[in-house]
This record gives sequence, C-alpha cells and structure tokens, in this order.
Amino acid sequence: MHVETLGSGTDLVLLHGWAMHGGIWNGIRDQLAQQFRLHILDLPGHGLSSACDPGDFDHVVNIIQETLPATYIVCGWSLGGQVAMELALRDSKRVKGLALVSTTPCFVKQYDWPCGMESKFLQYFMENLHQNYRTTINRFLTLQISGEQNMSIALAQLRQFFFERDQPDHNALHKGLLILQTNDMREKLPRIEQPVLLLHGENDMITHRSAAQWMHAQLKHSSLVMFPRCGHAPFLTDPEKFVSSLNESFFFE
Repeated sequence: MHVETLGSGTDLVLLHGWAMHGGIWNGIRDQLAQQFRLHILDLPGHGLSSACDPGDFDHVVNIIQETLPATYIVCGWSLGGQVAMELALRDSKRVKGLALVSTTPCFVKQYDWPCGMESKFLQYFMENLHQNYRTTINRFLTLQISGEQNMSIALAQLRQFFFERDQPDHNALHKGLLILQTNDMREKLPRIEQPVLLLHGENDMITHRSAAQWMHAQLKHSSLVMFPRCGHAPFLTDPEKFVSSLNESFFFE
C-alpha cells in the first residue's frame, strides 16, 4: 500500500474512488494539512499501490485497515466512501468520524432503490476498459463533472491530476467495477455510530443527491452539506467550501 503522510493534528485518512489515485486530492491537500495529519492512500492496484488477490471488497478493506493509525477520521470519496463505512463498522474504537463524499450505500439502481445509477453505465465501462482504456477513462472523467457550472475547467483539472500517475492495474479496475455493481450497504448503514459529515454535489450524475439525503435520514449522527451546481467531485468544484466543511464540522476538535 502506498501511503503519503503530511501535516500535523488529528489523523485524517483520504480514500479516493474507482480508477483514481491519491493525487486526486492535490488541490486541497496543503490546506487540509494545516489542520490535520493526512494519510493519503492509493487503493490496491491504483496509483503507486500494488495489486492484490483476491481483491474483493472485504480483502481491500482488510489491507487498508492494517495500514492506518491507531485512531483516525476517514474521508472517502465515491467507492472510497463505501470503504470508509465498512472501516467504521469493523473498527468503531479506532474510527472517530467519517466524511462521506459523493458516495452511496448502493451504486446501482434496484427495484427498491431508485437512488442508484443504471447498471448499463457500469457495464459499458466493464466491456470497454480492455479495448480502449484511455477513451473509456476519459468518458468516466467527463461523467464525473457533468452538471458542473464550469465543466471545462473542472475536467481539465481532473485529467491533470489523474494522468500524472500510471494507469491502474486492469484486474484491479475490473474487480472494482464488480464491487460497484454488487455491493449494497443499505442494511448496514444504521449501525454506524460515529458522527458523519456528508458532502455531495447537487448535480451528481454518478451518485444522485437523493442517496445522500437517504443516508442523512438513516444515520444516527450526521450532517449534510450540498454543493450547488456541482457534480461528482465537490473538492474540485468548490475546494474552499469543501475544506472549511471538514475544518468546521462538529466532530473535528
């Protein structure tokens, strides 16, 4: 596991989303490091972290859990948000709080879950990753900033951060997509006891804002911050509001 540590203060773990890497936080890391001791991870098979087998959700969480400090707050974006939830459930004494960014307990729409995305989108990425990796990833990046007020600026920044490291392991990407397609944490969510800060873009095309609103209603101790005219990456769209929300959130001392 590649982990970059910087700053001082309360330990804050940053977990990126599918196909990304820890460099995606570069636009806000210096500001956060003024208040927190950051632990910026590359998930297995992403960025500078080696791939792992079997690479399913439980295995990925186990590997991450072994690398983290004695106590910490965890901030997870998208798929990283599901990892953060699982860490909070497994290790309630170590995890002191959560910031869940543009995430959802279930990514795919179900008969009893209208908050998810159509499975055909994930199936498209599954089928095209090996045929044309760069084109497929570029379409995924574009989907993430759909609904942004300044789409071209946000997309340029997202591409800049993303392509500064080598492409992820194809097997890890495939297994990550399987996690997105199959993982459903709705029944687990009410068991989370820690304070939770939900940060979500109003125009998110990957995790609809209704998912954040549903989580807010289910969680015992949560606050919800919505980002107007924002898609899936609020830390790129409005970094000042994102950082201040973390700094000022009730569970950070």
